[in-house]
Formats: sequence, structure tokens, C-alpha cells
Amino acid sequence: MYSLARLFLFCLDAERAHGIGLAAVEALYRSGLNPLVALRPSPLPTKAFGIEFANPVGLAAGLDKNGSHVDALFALGFGFVEVGTTTPRPQEGNPRPRMFRLPEHQAVINRLGFNNLGVDALVRNVERAKRRGVLGINIGKNKETPNALAVQDYIYCLDRVYPLADYVTANISSPNTAGLRDLQAEDALRRFVATLRDRQEKLAGLHGRRVPLLIKISPDLSEAEIDGIAQVLGEARVDGVIATNTTVDRYAIRTHPRAGEEGGLSGQPLYGKSTAVLRRLRSRLDESIGLIGVGGILSGADAAGKLAAGASLVQFYTGLIYRGPALIRESVEAMRLRRYNVAQR
Repeated sequence: MYSLARLFLFCLDAERAHGIGLAAVEALYRSGLNPLVALRPSPLPTKAFGIEFANPVGLAAGLDKNGSHVDALFALGFGFVEVGTTTPRPQEGNPRPRMFRLPEHQAVINRLGFNNLGVDALVRNVERAKRRGVLGINIGKNKETPNALAVQDYIYCLDRVYPLADYVTANISSPNTAGLRDLQAEDALRRFVATLRDRQEKLAGLHGRRVPLLIKISPDLSEAEIDGIAQVLGEARVDGVIATNTTVDRYAIRTHPRAGEEGGLSGQPLYGKSTAVLRRLRSRLDESIGLIGVGGILSGADAAGKLAAGASLVQFYTGLIYRGPALIRESVEAMRLRRYNVAQR
């Protein structure tokens, strides 16, 4: 059924199709017709960050920025769903058009710019959700907040989402908020993470539960930069890392008419870069720090490849656009087979 729906959606502007697609997922959920588009995978229990996941395949942040469709997305079969990025105050994001499909490459370029209704709206939506699965909440800073004050935006969001989240992700790697990636520089990152970790521990005492804190990083890093980030995150004892966000590298699509569009590139061209970052991080971080592999997953084999590179869990978003909900079950089964084969060695 999704292949037919995709024919219609791909006739529309990418951002308009995004909204219609989410509305359709919600309608199917409310009418009980989810099986028409998604057969739920059999459980594949996975533990990461001290959390038990029904399966290791999740939805990456960006699809449901305001947490408006949590239950409908869980009903597709995801083991976990990450909503956001949310910011302290509502913001419109960058001017339209700001999202472009590249079907020849199974890719998307977006420069949305953290468009969202603000953290208080997200909190209200999540409070109403039944949440039949692990829920991550991705937090960021408002565009006009200077980097010198950025950590205060993250703390503001962390305070508000902490009681509702199963884990929280600090997004410091989107290429669509000017200067945001500068927070990944080693000295800046050390100060930023230390402040967030201190707040995390205080909130754990206040609420009587410890919510894991993850950091989402860029694929556009040198080996030396990856090593520096790994050292900082290891010393700070963060709970996990998400590798990676979208890329500004255009080499893989250099001949495409859209190659000059500003924004982050996701989908198949990102797979090699994101997996290389994941693999190097795994070699530099203690095994107690869990990794989520993201970027370029368009098949079950891609998901299993992230597992082989050191991920405990995987996420996708662009893959859902091109493959539909069937990719969830396919990825779970490929990861199940990978685990079995490793166990038999």
C-alpha cells in the first residue's frame, strides 16, 4: 500500500507531503487500520542506556518535531520514537522551500532550522500520549540564542522534558542553525556537557529517576575531531551518543541539479560517512556508553551494518520516506539474523 501512497506524496512539495504523511499515519492509527501499511515485527529485546527496548529500531528526530503523533508512530512497530528537536520558544525555522527529495540518490536535503511550536507545546502533546514504547526527546537552542548562552536553552528544555522522557538527546550537530556545530569543538563541548551532566544528576535526585542523556554529533568530523569528542564524552560519562546527524558534504551528489541547495543531506549518500564515524567512536569509547547508528539506512542490510559497526540501536527517517513502514520489520529481522550469526561463531 505504501508504494501507491508514495506515488501520490512524491507529486507534492516535500514539506507538504511530510505533513500529509503524518496526518495519514494518525488517521490509520485512530481507525485501527495500521496493518494495511505495517506488520509489527516480533520482539527483539535490546538493552541500552539502562533501558529495555522491545526492538532496536527507532524513529529519528525530525519527523514529529512537536510530539503530536507519538502513539501513531509507535503503532507502526518502532521499538522507540524520538521526537523534536524542540526549543525553548516557538520558531518558524528557515524560509520555504526548505526540503528537497533526490529520488535518484534515495536522499533528502533539508534546511528546516528547528521549526517547532516550542517545548511547552511538545510537553502538552506528550502528556496526552499513551506512549507504548521508549520515548526520546531531542532538545536544541533557539536560532537567536548566541552560543555563549546556548547551554541555558538546553537546560531550559531539559528541565521541562525530563519528567516525561525515557531519554533526552542534546542536538548540537544540525547544520541548519548557524554556529550550532561549533559546540562540538573540544573545549566548548567539555564545558557544555559538564553543565548538562550536572543538571541531569540534580534532576535525577529531584524526580527520583535517572533519565539518560545522549549527545547527537555530526558526520562532518575529522578523525582527530572524533577522537577529541570521544575523550570529552567518555570523561563526562554521558549515557550515549547518536551518530550521526545530516551532512553538508555534497560529493556523492555533486552532479545532481539540487547539489547546490543549502542544508543537511540525509539518506543513502550519508551511509558511509555516518557509519565510519560510528565505527571510530565505538573504538574510542567504553562499552558502557551506548551508540545509536543513524544515517543512510534504506534496507535491513544497512541496519545490520550499523550493528556490525558498533551500534546497539538504529534510527532512520529518510528511509521511512523512501521505503515506508515495511523497513521497520525488515531492519529488525536483519538485526536478529546478525545477532544470531555472531552468537554462533
